Amino acid sequence: MIALTGHLGAGKTTLLNHLLRAPGARLGVVINDFGEINVDAGLTFGQIDEVAAISGGCVCCLPDAGGLDGALDRLTSPRLRLDAVIVEASGVAEPTELARLIRYSGVANVRPRGLIDVLDAVEHFTTVDTGGLAPARYSTASLIVINKIDRLPAGQRTAVPARIEQRIRERNPLARVIATARGRIDSALVFDAALGPAPDGELSFAALADPGGDQDRHPHADTVTVLARGPVDAGRLVDLLEDPPDGVYRLKGAIMVGSGASMRRYAVNVVGRYIHLARHATEAGADALVAIGMHLDTAVVRERLKRTVAPSSSGSAGIGLRRLTRLRRLSA
Repeated sequence: MIALTGHLGAGKTTLLNHLLRAPGARLGVVINDFGEINVDAGLTFGQIDEVAAISGGCVCCLPDAGGLDGALDRLTSPRLRLDAVIVEASGVAEPTELARLIRYSGVANVRPRGLIDVLDAVEHFTTVDTGGLAPARYSTASLIVINKIDRLPAGQRTAVPARIEQRIRERNPLARVIATARGRIDSALVFDAALGPAPDGELSFAALADPGGDQDRHPHADTVTVLARGPVDAGRLVDLLEDPPDGVYRLKGAIMVGSGASMRRYAVNVVGRYIHLARHATEAGADALVAIGMHLDTAVVRERLKRTVAPSSSGSAGIGLRRLTRLRRLSA
């Protein structure tokens, strides 16, 4: 479950439509519009496998989440086989409240996968951050996209994003920050798209896009993959999940932990500060860890992953497994 927020006019729908064009992607989308007529749903309808539109107010202010849980229940049904669900909030929604609604949703299959906040590089300091304390909205985001840098004067396209990022760091030193134009970010930072053909003869979102478009012209993320040759040390795995290498926004994989009768295979998924750890449903497939981020020092990241998946040592196995069990409970 991915939350998408941003002040009015920052470019949320543009970014959403860019993500919808990712090859092979199957997304569910909840779109909230402030008003009686839901305009944004019309801008994206037809590219979405399942759409749930919530009109009449800001999703974080409507009674009983304004029907959000009902929409999420529909879209997270396993029969839909969606890669991810994105909740695009109204421009007047508070990111902190939206994140809280998703985090404490009563829907069984909902797992938070970060909050993307879109900022307008041109208007940000006259609309959102007008001085004084840095806005509280910065503190909630796991990924902050400084959009519309192409509309800045050429001499300010480095200085203004740097100034915005400096303000972000006053509230949130851990968020990943990307400066871009026209909402272009690599979808690998946000979700995994299915590699096979769409089921039942459905068109993929990329096939629905204009074949002459520029959907692939975006800064590409770096990816580092390391295979595990056997069970790994639980303590080293927890260290990695809680403190990923610099620049890594996502960590994912399946990994065997422990030794002897206590060996267990886990699925790991980290997005920003969101950690999800669960027992893996199947023993099939290779054990591996994948790190994804922007402008990674891939050699440093690869070495860190290799140290994590090195054969486990029995000396601190008990302590490591207790840490892993505690992390799993916290991430449930």
